[in-house]
Amino acid sequence: MRPLIYHNPECGTSRNVLAMIEASGETPEIIEYLKNPPSRERLIALLDEMAMPPRDLLRRKGTPYDELGLDDPALTNDQLIDAMLTHPILINRPIVMTDKSVRLCRPSERVLDLLDEPIATFTKEDGEVVTYSKAI
Repeated sequence: MRPLIYHNPECGTSRNVLAMIEASGETPEIIEYLKNPPSRERLIALLDEMAMPPRDLLRRKGTPYDELGLDDPALTNDQLIDAMLTHPILINRPIVMTDKSVRLCRPSERVLDLLDEPIATFTKEDGEVVTYSKAI
């Protein structure tokens, strides 16, 4: 399967992940999840595949997290998922799926373990150089 990325082009981490995938010779399927949010079933499946509770996928910075009171420990997983579906910006990104696994790629170099032929060196937008020792 070709890689799939839930992407936000306004996010530097997401842009870096996409660039690492492409620099590794892959052409991913790109889902701009703010324009095309996942269904409830798909979001639950992604969480299951990442073995991640919904709370761990919530993004706080630049979102309505605080005003919605999402730090309330009494909120159920279903309520948190409802919030992410109503406000997709709450879904942390980028999420990448390959035949190896599904992962939230923060920091961006986490994507390299998911690729068949990851690049050995990559320079991020901010100038940080990533060296991947497992590169083929």
